[in-house]
Amino acid sequence: MNHEQLLDEMKREEEELQFDSFTNETALQIGLGLIEQAKSENKSVTIDIRKGEQQLFHYAFPGTSADNDDWVMRKARVVNRFGVSSYRMEIELRAAGTTLAERYSLSPSLYAPYNGAYPIYARGFGVIGTIAVSGLPDDQDHKLITSVLRNILKRA
Repeated sequence: MNHEQLLDEMKREEEELQFDSFTNETALQIGLGLIEQAKSENKSVTIDIRKGEQQLFHYAFPGTSADNDDWVMRKARVVNRFGVSSYRMEIELRAAGTTLAERYSLSPSLYAPYNGAYPIYARGFGVIGTIAVSGLPDDQDHKLITSVLRNILKRA
């Protein structure tokens, strides 16, 4: 899949995966869903869910480290700054042949435009928080998040 197709898919995904309401209980459901799916796939990740600046959920599997905590924060800052998934920002930058530091003068020590942080969209409000995962290769952090969100939103 080329960059344009991937970006179109991510835009559709961000329009699809939106909440009519989002509470602390919703964050707990998502967090537990991420843990359950990661365990079933024998994956070791760090999970962080925030509404605004408030951390609502955090879990680190055995085998993760403080580096993963740093990655979730740096990826979440990208979502908070640009209002799109960190993976979408990664692909947009790659397609343009540039970096976040070059384009926006943002420090890589604070911002990580790589897959694994996803905006929490509330219909009528926009982005109200972030879901971030760190620990998997390629696009797997992103896919873990979107898979769990699809399951939870189907049940809502």
